[in-house]
Amino acid sequence: MTTVAPSRIADHVLIGARPLTPAEVVAVARDGATVEIAADAWTRIGQARELIERLADDPEPHYGISTGFGALATTFIAPERRRQLQASLIRSHAAGTGAEVERDVVRALHLLRLQTLATGHTGVRPVVVETYAAMLNAGITPIVREYGSLGCSGDLAPLSHLALAALGEGEVRDAEGVLVSASDALAAAGIAPLVLEEKEGLALINGTDGMLGMLALALSDLDNLLTVADITAALSIESQLGTDAVFAADLMALRPQSGQAASAANLRALLADSPLVASYRDPAVCTRVQDAYSLRCSPQVHGAARDTVAHARTIAERELASAVDNPVVTGDGRVESNGNFHGAPVAYVLDFLAIAVADLASIAERRTDRALDRTRSHGLPPFLADEVGVDSGLMIAQYAAAGIVSELKRLAVPASVDSIPSSAMQEDHVSMGWAAARKLRRAVDGLARVLAIELVTGCRALDLRAPLQPGPATGAVRAAVRAAGIAGPGPDRFVSPDLEAATALVLSGAVADAAFTTPDNRP
Repeated sequence: MTTVAPSRIADHVLIGARPLTPAEVVAVARDGATVEIAADAWTRIGQARELIERLADDPEPHYGISTGFGALATTFIAPERRRQLQASLIRSHAAGTGAEVERDVVRALHLLRLQTLATGHTGVRPVVVETYAAMLNAGITPIVREYGSLGCSGDLAPLSHLALAALGEGEVRDAEGVLVSASDALAAAGIAPLVLEEKEGLALINGTDGMLGMLALALSDLDNLLTVADITAALSIESQLGTDAVFAADLMALRPQSGQAASAANLRALLADSPLVASYRDPAVCTRVQDAYSLRCSPQVHGAARDTVAHARTIAERELASAVDNPVVTGDGRVESNGNFHGAPVAYVLDFLAIAVADLASIAERRTDRALDRTRSHGLPPFLADEVGVDSGLMIAQYAAAGIVSELKRLAVPASVDSIPSSAMQEDHVSMGWAAARKLRRAVDGLARVLAIELVTGCRALDLRAPLQPGPATGAVRAAVRAAGIAGPGPDRFVSPDLEAATALVLSGAVADAAFTTPDNRP
């Protein structure tokens, strides 16, 4: 799964004062930022809890407070059995299976549920909010399993594993990543295990927090990878003697797509002042009428992906401003059932992003393949090999890219259209948003690797154009690649370590930093 660069944001995040930003989610999930509950949140939390306790004393049944759940919503539960009801809910719903989910995903899930609890719309006691914040700050990461969520009623199983740890049950990883029992981890951190009261079990597990957390993480990854895609495209265009004329601002203005304009502006900046590009502007030297689509249409494809990310960010920001629970405590003191836990809005954009990621990787792989084919590379040796016939060069690196792209096409098949009924047909349409998020996470990792292969290929192709030199921006990228120990032209060597190093360079943000001296230089 994807490893990413630090998010470069403050190390302290305030909860309950306003909606969180995607960057704040990343700061807590990946960079270990601590959390603090806003002072005015405590008043809202207390008022909502008072309402729940009044309803708990009412002889009339109220869903989730004095009744069972889901298909058992009409079953009245006597007061003396309600603590058992809450614990049973968490234990039974903590039914995940499969591999452990990554630490950053679990911390994002944890943070987002805490934010909802702090809105005062869930009716939990203040101690529940305190416990969740303390666990997060102590670096306690509950074990959440890969499978179990249908994305409706929210991410029930993942959130139940989190809640189970707060009860002092199950397993967690401590701040050092050591697997320990939840009870031992809580004791070491001085945190008392929770004993849940009316309504609190539902409040802890009804939410889109897992899929939303992974969306926020993916948006952070893609902000970097979209820039890297423009950079590796520039390396390919320059080293394959392509033209930058097609990226002119006035041509882009004829089709006012904002993402396309941003990508084209990046390409113009990356190819500016390039001796290689200048050498090929003379019509007497260049007799081609047009470059191939994979070169010429890079900003159109990259731009469409940028626009998809922008749409996904809008949905994420709306969801981050939400208080998802069922039933929910309204601002005027009602407790109402609702369907806001359905993950469709988030699931759709997760699927949209998987499509964009697959296409970004696809066009990058095509640019890479052109560089290795002597019939299309305009003078480069076959496979960029040192001794043709003896050396294979980067032949199999392109195979790796092709294999990843093939998988990304399969991962682009939407999860959100595949509803499977559950809970005795009470939950008869589900979002599959968790599944959409899991496959997007794998797709983002694949995109990073395909771009890394294009990075290695483009830099080697630039070397082979000597004595002609690249422009300042692409030259700086090549220098960063060489400084990382990734080999240039020469006899065949063990290729895999170079590809892993290039992937780490891409994911670290170092490639983007080398090409653009400050983030402000990037459209």
